[in-house]
Amino acid sequence: MTEPLDASDAQPVLPRARLAYDAHTWKEIAYLLSNFPLALLGFIYAVTALALGAGLTVTVVGLPLIAAALMGARLIGRVERGRARALLGVRIDEPSPLPTRPGDGFFGRLWNALKDPVGWRAMLYAVMRLPWGILTFVVTLVGLFVLWPVLPFVVRGLSNADRAMARALLSPSDELERRIEELESDRGVVVDTAAADLRRIERDLHDGAQARLVNLAMGLGLAKEKLLEGQVDDTVAAMVDEAHGEVKLALQELRDLARGIHPAVLTDRGLDAALSSVASRCTVPVKVTADLPARPAEAIEGIAYFTVSELLQNVSKHSGARSASVEVWRSGERLLIQVKDDGQGGASLDKGTGMAGLAERLGAVDGLFVVDSPEGEGTTVTAELPWRDRTPQQP
Repeated sequence: MTEPLDASDAQPVLPRARLAYDAHTWKEIAYLLSNFPLALLGFIYAVTALALGAGLTVTVVGLPLIAAALMGARLIGRVERGRARALLGVRIDEPSPLPTRPGDGFFGRLWNALKDPVGWRAMLYAVMRLPWGILTFVVTLVGLFVLWPVLPFVVRGLSNADRAMARALLSPSDELERRIEELESDRGVVVDTAAADLRRIERDLHDGAQARLVNLAMGLGLAKEKLLEGQVDDTVAAMVDEAHGEVKLALQELRDLARGIHPAVLTDRGLDAALSSVASRCTVPVKVTADLPARPAEAIEGIAYFTVSELLQNVSKHSGARSASVEVWRSGERLLIQVKDDGQGGASLDKGTGMAGLAERLGAVDGLFVVDSPEGEGTTVTAELPWRDRTPQQP
């Protein structure tokens, strides 16, 4: 019977062998070898275009030539970003196109091209790449024959330098470019949301109050004909009574529609009273707590109101909760909203409960929308909006 091995006698488990020259390394080698020919072409283009444009600035074609050269440099940057993406695996976002406005004219577009930071950085990249391209080409080519055992490590170091250079000079204009892209996306969301709200209002008017007012007009018309004929009986009284009922229903639907656009209680008494009014219509008891030192701007107040209103509708329809709570407070320059319920949970942005639309609407004004809804443990929705002070009302 053999003695069991002590833990100290156990042999260490070696990692699985891996090829030093894998596909990733060969891609990096291909990138470094292609640096020299492409850098040479880019250097010739940049130096020739800038020298020719600078020399001709005393004529009318100098500045347009430099502007055209900068637009061509943008194409060089696009090619280099594609090469880095394919061979180095580094993802660099494409910059925004040059801004153009209908009233700019020729000189406005020329000035936009001349001050384009993306074009100038791409031009700088093309100029400074030639010595680096020569170095990487020579080191990699010689290393394939002389430095074979350590070449993968050399290639990795040179490739990391290329990655850093491409990110530094070929990326969009940092925060400004990213912010422009976000604002363009948010503008589309706002336009789509406004169009959807207009269609909803038109549909509600057509199917609700308008239809009732048509029935009212017809009923009053028939009653008028009978009165002109001298028929004053219970039929005419019933028609007038029915018309009176239609008027009350039409008024109620118009009030509901106005509440959906902008409720009067929100305008007159603020967010606390408006949210209490919404909570009173919920099918479960709702506790409302609003701790606001002042009223925010009308737009922010309206978004906060409709966010809570939509969330409480979800509580009524989908949560199966016994109680809920709404808290609203200010923290620094943010307006925070938290809606909780003790229902069945499982809510998310992709289940068709309108939360995705709320998230888009808040995102369009630099807000945040977070849903925490584990199965069987209720739902907590936290929303943030930027705080903006209310401007004084004009007389």
